[in-house]
Amino acid sequence: MTQVPRSQDPPSGALVHPPRSDHARWNWLLLLPIVLPLLTFIYNRETPKLLGFPFFFWFQLLFPLLAAAVTAVVFVRTRARNRT
Repeated sequence: MTQVPRSQDPPSGALVHPPRSDHARWNWLLLLPIVLPLLTFIYNRETPKLLGFPFFFWFQLLFPLLAAAVTAVVFVRTRARNRT
């Protein structure tokens, strides 16, 4: 097998991006919408009811909203850091 020699210099006209670091502490927030729904003992009850729905159901309906909000916060916070 022959190896093609690589040039260390990028070809002219190519965009060169700095190495990206995804080690922001904000990324830890993304565990909330993953782990929280797995902890059913937190929301496995009927009261309080909202519009006739037991707590178990309406609390689960909040998880997609929580996931979207947390994802948006992490995106904005890490995006602002990576721009500089």
